[in-house]
Amino acid sequence: MDKIYNDFTINVATANGTGSQSSNLIILHSMFEMGVPVSGKNLFPSNISGLPTWFIIRASDKGYQAPGDDTNIQIIMNKDTWEKDLRALDPGTIVIYNEDAKMPVEREDCICLGMPMTSMARGISPKMARLMANMYYVGGIAHLLGIEEGAISSAVEQQFRGKENAIAMNLQAISEARSYASENWGDVCEFAVIAREKSSDTFLIEGNEAVALGCIYGGINMLSWYPITPSSSLAEAIIHWIPQLREADDGGSTCAVVQAEDELAAAGMVLGAGWAGGRGMTCTSGPGISLMSEFIGLFYFAEVPGVIWDINRTGPSTGLPTRTQQGDLSMCYEASHGDTQHIVLIPGTVNECFEFGWRAFDYAERFQTLVFGFGDLDLGMNRWSTSGFDYPSEKMDRGKVIRTQEQLDAISDFGRYRDVDGDGVAYRTLPGSGLAPILYRGTGHDEDGVYSEDPQVYYEAMQRLKRKIEGSRDVLPAPIIREEDEGDVGIIFYGSMENSIVEIDDMLEERGMSVSTCRVRALPYHSEVEGFIERHDRVVVMEVNRDGQLHGILRKELPKHLIPKLYSVAYSDGLPPKAREYANRVVEVLEAD
Repeated sequence: MDKIYNDFTINVATANGTGSQSSNLIILHSMFEMGVPVSGKNLFPSNISGLPTWFIIRASDKGYQAPGDDTNIQIIMNKDTWEKDLRALDPGTIVIYNEDAKMPVEREDCICLGMPMTSMARGISPKMARLMANMYYVGGIAHLLGIEEGAISSAVEQQFRGKENAIAMNLQAISEARSYASENWGDVCEFAVIAREKSSDTFLIEGNEAVALGCIYGGINMLSWYPITPSSSLAEAIIHWIPQLREADDGGSTCAVVQAEDELAAAGMVLGAGWAGGRGMTCTSGPGISLMSEFIGLFYFAEVPGVIWDINRTGPSTGLPTRTQQGDLSMCYEASHGDTQHIVLIPGTVNECFEFGWRAFDYAERFQTLVFGFGDLDLGMNRWSTSGFDYPSEKMDRGKVIRTQEQLDAISDFGRYRDVDGDGVAYRTLPGSGLAPILYRGTGHDEDGVYSEDPQVYYEAMQRLKRKIEGSRDVLPAPIIREEDEGDVGIIFYGSMENSIVEIDDMLEERGMSVSTCRVRALPYHSEVEGFIERHDRVVVMEVNRDGQLHGILRKELPKHLIPKLYSVAYSDGLPPKAREYANRVVEVLEAD
């Protein structure tokens, strides 16, 4: 049989809490060990155990990382979704199922391959059979695709590091499943893996852990947090790495961690750390940002540096807590009441997660304001390939901090909120320095920090704050632009859409479109974004939300003559963006014009 190498999608349907995550990651990591370009999407429920969960594994020599539009191999282990999962399959799909489930497999147009997984697992460990049954579909997949035994062994050892008994039992289960599949299934799969060259320093890491490492290397002094999916793993990763990377000479830690009683308290602690001259941070998701709103306004008006990472989930309200979206963008950009505007950093890769993790603190102190990191569940809680991170080589940017009397005397007419240099950013002193005054106000104040309700004083203060944030535009990360000489259509996008855009681009080119792309990496948007729009007749703003939030921000801030060029393609169903869905919508929008 002629084989299709490194180009397929596997969908694993199981129940949450059954131990399937270990099995799925072993499949993912074993192919990664062979150098196969592979990505995984974990679609899990918001309860602790029992509800359906799916794991999508995509292999693609072209580097496509979006969930596959079609399922080529379906693994069925969950009785609750058994019939629905079967009905959704295209003819010819390979179906691997647990015969011990005693469920019907009525798809004569599919290749259905059964194995008594639970019964076989009982032969190794009656007590662990329910969990270990998952390892038998790992062995079945290894046989069908030709995954190397060495790669499987390495993945198992990595997954159960230090647990020799677990390693031995799971390797035995996988070996038994390989033998069973060889004897009973034969060579029926048109898909296979073939090893590719893999750099020895390449590894897989979740976006949230990459952010955590960036924060540690960025000098975080204080982490306050309140658990909320999907941001909790960011805080947990910081906690995990502190003993190894932030231990002081006396054996103590150089970073304090406080689990707050709620999100509002967590934001207040970050405010206190920034006021004291420390680098404070918290992480949350949309509901947490809503609760933090009052302190967010205080950050902005009192001009206190701090960092909040918002790892997006699907709203509104509790929404879909374990699904992904880009629905918080407008909220982060203008969070709190009154006229506010915030710096928002938007990574699209794990390398940028690390980089923006440390840069956020520099921007917060340079502009004396709150900085949002804007991630999402897809990028944050799934594993992505990297060859390592570029560690910060320059000194930390601590901004306009006066630390000595000589520095204070050198500034003529010092006032806490006086714009001495014309860039909107005032100088500040820190508590404990012995320098006065240490004034920060969330009420109306003049340039000296003295309470004021004078209309002109308030107007001028607000204009300066606007000028300050406006001045950050071209200091913040510039967009990533991939421009075609003949490109007639421009696509603007952001965040984890980076993992789908190449495939979307290829699909559009197959339909005769020449496409250039511009990935926005920060708000306020860089001037190069405006230049990109100038150079194209039609520009599609593509995003994972219902209302086209970046499209709305651009329409609000762009020169009027550019607005007619913009088209919105916004779609959200809680799942990571599929290429075909967005490509079809781009075509529909442009053809309807």
